[in-house]
Amino acid sequence: MDNTTGLTLTAVNRNHTNSNCSRDNLLKTVVFPVLYSLLFLFGLSINGLAVWVFFSIPSRSHFIIYLKNIVVADVFMTLTFPVKVLSDSNMASLGLRVFVCRVSSVIFYMTMKLLSGAIWGSMLALSLPNVILTSHKPISPYFKCSDLKTATGVLWHEVVNHVCQFIFWGNLVTVIVCYSLITKELYSSYASSKASSAGGVKYRDGKHGPGKPRRISANVFLVLAVFFLCFVPFHFARVPYTMSQTRARIFDCNLKLFLFQLKESTLWLSSLNSLLDPLIYFFLCKSFRTTLFKTLRLPPGSCSWLAGMGAEHNTNSTPLEDSTP
Repeated sequence: MDNTTGLTLTAVNRNHTNSNCSRDNLLKTVVFPVLYSLLFLFGLSINGLAVWVFFSIPSRSHFIIYLKNIVVADVFMTLTFPVKVLSDSNMASLGLRVFVCRVSSVIFYMTMKLLSGAIWGSMLALSLPNVILTSHKPISPYFKCSDLKTATGVLWHEVVNHVCQFIFWGNLVTVIVCYSLITKELYSSYASSKASSAGGVKYRDGKHGPGKPRRISANVFLVLAVFFLCFVPFHFARVPYTMSQTRARIFDCNLKLFLFQLKESTLWLSSLNSLLDPLIYFFLCKSFRTTLFKTLRLPPGSCSWLAGMGAEHNTNSTPLEDSTP
């Protein structure tokens, strides 16, 4: 058997194996494309409005600058959805599918962690090699993004994954500690307000105080709820999935498929963050809410029952103050 025949049989065998272990089931080709299409339609509308509102607000505080970075990241994430829909539903050309692997997916993962200029630069430095090292040409229509990576690219992908995991879990510990301290402070405030209320003390609005810390708590912990819903499941699933890509020999076909579906399911939850972030803007930032009502030309008092649940401080306030009604 000559070398040409051997290479041909190898390619055929690989294609046969990939087709037998195909990811092209109902979940990947129909369910997720529909879900991402809905996210794109709603997310583009809501985040487009958020961009319009935020860039009408002066950047007078670090909190406003922080929120502006988030909305820009959400817009970039939302713009990656259409090509993912086309790729996952097998409606994309071979070239577009390669583009998704080399560029679009890299941008998607970058936007999950973009909160400041420094982080933008750091994530770009980590992600750019993933674009450069995903340089192999697909040898058949049955390819995964990992098939396009060079040996160095596979190693770099694993390193970046570990770095991102370290960043995420470090941030999670920090968040838990901070929110524990916030909870303690809110409880102390609530106990003090309750004692004042029992003594007949009223606040400037003529109401007793115990309801106020409850609204503060609801607003502040909205951020924590969104964080846990959108990002914690994905980062649990990402480690074993990455291992199934970089150490493929120790995983059988069924386990690889299960980890892929688990990763895609939790990835969609992460994508949902682009739709939930505007809720955070609304409830934690009075400047955003006020400008939003003006932009929509709503008369004074519109949605007062909903606005009353949010912040009442200006753009010069701290994030915790911005969550205080």
